[in-house]
Amino acid sequence: MPQSQRIAVLKETAEGETRVSASPETVKKLAALGAEVAVETAAGAVANFSDEEYRNAGAQVGPASEVLSGADIVFGVQGPEPAALAGVKPGAWVVAIMDPFGQRERVEAYAAAGLEALSMEFMPRITRAQSMDVLSSQSNLAGYKAVIAAADTYGRAFPMMMTAAGTVSAAKVFVMGVGVAGLQAIATARRLGAQVSATDVRAATREQILSLGAKPIFVENVAGIEGEGSGGYATEMSEEYQKAQAELVSSHIAKQDIVVTTALIPGRAAPRLISDAQIATMKPGSVIFDLAVAQGGNVEGSMPDRIVEKHGVKIMGYSNTPAHLPADASALYARNLFNFLSAFWDKEQGRPVLDEEIGDAIRLTQGGKVVNPRLLA
Repeated sequence: MPQSQRIAVLKETAEGETRVSASPETVKKLAALGAEVAVETAAGAVANFSDEEYRNAGAQVGPASEVLSGADIVFGVQGPEPAALAGVKPGAWVVAIMDPFGQRERVEAYAAAGLEALSMEFMPRITRAQSMDVLSSQSNLAGYKAVIAAADTYGRAFPMMMTAAGTVSAAKVFVMGVGVAGLQAIATARRLGAQVSATDVRAATREQILSLGAKPIFVENVAGIEGEGSGGYATEMSEEYQKAQAELVSSHIAKQDIVVTTALIPGRAAPRLISDAQIATMKPGSVIFDLAVAQGGNVEGSMPDRIVEKHGVKIMGYSNTPAHLPADASALYARNLFNFLSAFWDKEQGRPVLDEEIGDAIRLTQGGKVVNPRLLA
């Protein structure tokens, strides 16, 4: 009979991080697989999961030192500090959102400690891995929150309202970047009654924009601007496209009340989409929400967790947008991690065994070395 795997669930220590990597629901499911789950005291408090709920689901609850003792697998939302993982088994898995390009020193420290770091954001965009895709689950909520926060900051109503005192015009919302976050932003703004338009570097998104009832804003007649890289991520645009795009956006943006920017390129600083000169053309009282502010920002002058006012336009963005919806963000992230482990759970061995396709994609360190091809390139 194989010894049951011990999974440690840590309380997040990063500033502003409200999420937790396992919910009482997923603890119960992990226990059903045959795992032993230990949760750090108060790990889920901000996400509204009490220690009592974790205990009732079958978890041990205690201080970090007890939780980590003999752990085979450590769950985190953000990658835990390697120095804080004393007591885990040699070669233990550390499963989290690792930010491998931005936190390279931490990745090296995992390797030096003999840990096997698995980066959930390196999950390949393939059909069988959709239920494990943490970027999609968290971006979906981020796109929603961006519109709700912008609507709250905007000093007017979103829908058209016809009253005895006169008509209130519908807000005009422009979404730049139509990935998971952008699509949810479009859908949310439409539900709130706004007139919505959107753009993206990938021509294939035109149908998605139309399907949500928004107006596509695309540069026409410029060759070679498909902009879709491997795995469905956007790539950087050609110089010719960037020039044509800037002209189109400049004329369109001047008429908008709310702009939401969502453009990110993995491993790179966020591309600049809106310049100070373009902001100056917008109406006073308009709002820009920069979802990429933590990666350098799509908008000139945007600052994380601050509302910056330029030319009468409010520019905002959170350093960690999903953390503003801790209960839902945690529940979805916890399911991503459970779906990942359960997909590879070997009943005979009583533990998860990764295959090459997904294992090689997400594994950062193994056997004391950094092994991920994307980090070695």
